[in-house]
Amino acid sequence: MTTTTSSSTSSPPPLLHTYKVPRHTPLNRIFAVVYTTAIFSLFVHHFINLLHSSSTTTFLLHFTLLFSDGILSFMWATTQAFRWRPIHRTVYTENLSQVISSRDYPKLDVFICTADPYKEPPMGVVNTALSVMAYDYPPDKISVYISDDGGSELTLFAFMEAAKFAAHWLPFCKVNNVEDRSPAVYFSSGHYTPTTQTEELKMMYDTMKMKVESVVERGSVADEYIKTDEQREAFNKWTAEFTRQNHPTVIQVLLENGKDTDITGLEMPNLVYVSRQKSKASHHHFKAGALNVLLRISATMTNAPVILTLDCDMYANDPSTPLQSLCFLADSKMSKYAYVQFPQRFHGINKNDIYGGENKRLYQINPVGMDGLAGTSYVGSGAFFRRRAFFGGPSSYVSAEKPELNPDYAADKVIHSEVVLKMAHSVASCEFENGSKWGHKIGFRYGSLVEDYFTGYQLNCEGWDSVFYHPDRAAFWGDTPISFDGSLSQNKRWSVGTLEVAFSKYTPIIFGTKARGILMGLAYSHYAFWGTWCIPITVYAFIPQLALLNGVSPFPKVSDPWFYLYVFLILGSYMQDCLDFMSMGGTFQRWWNDQRMWLVRGISSYLFASIDFLAESFGVSSFGFNITSKVVDDEQNKHYEQGVFEFGVASPLFVPLTMTSIISFVAFSVGVTRVILGNEKMEEILIQLVLSGFWMVNCWPVYEAMLLRSDRGRMSLKTTIISSILAFALYSVSCCLSFRI
Repeated sequence: MTTTTSSSTSSPPPLLHTYKVPRHTPLNRIFAVVYTTAIFSLFVHHFINLLHSSSTTTFLLHFTLLFSDGILSFMWATTQAFRWRPIHRTVYTENLSQVISSRDYPKLDVFICTADPYKEPPMGVVNTALSVMAYDYPPDKISVYISDDGGSELTLFAFMEAAKFAAHWLPFCKVNNVEDRSPAVYFSSGHYTPTTQTEELKMMYDTMKMKVESVVERGSVADEYIKTDEQREAFNKWTAEFTRQNHPTVIQVLLENGKDTDITGLEMPNLVYVSRQKSKASHHHFKAGALNVLLRISATMTNAPVILTLDCDMYANDPSTPLQSLCFLADSKMSKYAYVQFPQRFHGINKNDIYGGENKRLYQINPVGMDGLAGTSYVGSGAFFRRRAFFGGPSSYVSAEKPELNPDYAADKVIHSEVVLKMAHSVASCEFENGSKWGHKIGFRYGSLVEDYFTGYQLNCEGWDSVFYHPDRAAFWGDTPISFDGSLSQNKRWSVGTLEVAFSKYTPIIFGTKARGILMGLAYSHYAFWGTWCIPITVYAFIPQLALLNGVSPFPKVSDPWFYLYVFLILGSYMQDCLDFMSMGGTFQRWWNDQRMWLVRGISSYLFASIDFLAESFGVSSFGFNITSKVVDDEQNKHYEQGVFEFGVASPLFVPLTMTSIISFVAFSVGVTRVILGNEKMEEILIQLVLSGFWMVNCWPVYEAMLLRSDRGRMSLKTTIISSILAFALYSVSCCLSFRI
């Protein structure tokens, strides 16, 4: 099927984009019906066991398995929404000139967020900004806004240096048709020709990098680096009273279109540094609050109809990406589409992706499925938005309190003018949103730690659709955590945020289904109820093994016809998951590590996230936004490259994983010994032995870290001791319960 631009009476309009549905889609639907029948049969089996329970303990054992399988079934049902109608899109940027000339391209505002110069090194943020400033797009149409939520003079200094380097870098990219427009990537690739010009430019970049890193290491900007009165006036704002959580608004225009030119005399994009006002008494709404400030400040300065949001480490990898997005946004038939989402892709991932950092299912597989329904979810970076989408649904416009903030406002004043800067400072104040519609009806939405998921979901419920486009050449490359604890902590934060949505009045299973239908409701529910994975995964990590140790078998024996139902359900689910993964370019080894991380997150990230969410619901504790560090030491990096898990941190997230590794090993050993000695029949405990062995195979890195390694990445003795004590305590409780069976 084909989607094109507006029709013409004389000739068909030029083709801007097409899509196709994979040929295996009907097979997915047939399998879904068959598998659903098998799930209902499983529930029949569970109810039969409940009816024939000989004691309260037996009843509770079978009820626990029934409850766990119920959650597994629900989560499986949510994945069917992604498989119902996936589509793959193609764009034709070569036809764009027939629809819109370059001088009529819409203005583009780019929002880049950073929050900590030590966890998110300023040079990484600088490379991201330079890569988008060098897009194959009219420079007078681009404005880059840097949100520094850490309020750091170090970040401001880095961008002052970047502004000077940009005057040389941007024309160099255009003249030489450079594809890698992040200077760090270009100069480290070794693909460039070492001419006099490139060597001089590389020397300039290295000098800038050395100065910025020197300032970061020092922790302040030395007087020797302050060259002008304007710079001194800017840095004078960092007084003794200026702290990360309590400081005034800082807005610094570093490059101004129409005023600043590059070394060839051509105009340069706008570059604006922003640190919103912070007050200890105000709620800052984390990243969503920072984005809303950028939304308002940019409205007063440039008010571009198209907005690109980027994480600070997601540099642009393809200079034609804005044109690819225009193939959708310039299509009059797609006026109800709020944004074009490009996948997040990550460089530096080791060969087999041991921590599942690629998140292929989240960033590539599932979005393809949602795109065939009513549009993909927003994943926080790499999305081109219509500004209009932040002001109500396609047919339900919500006006801002100030007319200057509305998407139809003509921002035609010089951005450095006093009146514009005064207005920009005003809309960045802590008090501006008090009693307003911002974060609720206008802008990026508050109410969840994962503001990206919640914002995309809310826009979709308001009637907006969206597009997922996965080009052959990655549009953006970014960083992913390469430490085990960092990866688990990131997923814990995401899970807390999605649970906030799941158990709110906006729960997708009800609110989302009413707004956009059952399939979209299920798709968004898959993310919202992420945290509930902890229940079935934790149950199957401990209950079958403990039952085996106590001589109890809650599963059918091999000669029982019900046994083959379990075989079909387990193998069918895993095989389909593997095929989905590999059909999107994954390898079997990466899939294996991805499913291993799903299990690990279930008894760590999801479990602790659920505990945190419940505690917060009862007002016991408070969770916050934790920045994932982009900095790693040499040994960590070495272990990651070798595919070796890093357990060096004594993290509580490792305790349940270590417990199940111990219990599974003991259960498997005891079970095999009993079979060899003739005390147990293999056919009666085969499922429990398989489950114990499966956990053992997945936990091999844990055994290695506890027993075989002596480097800094080994399991800490404290974690091993605590896990062993808790595992023994859990076994003791199970023994007490088994006496009642």
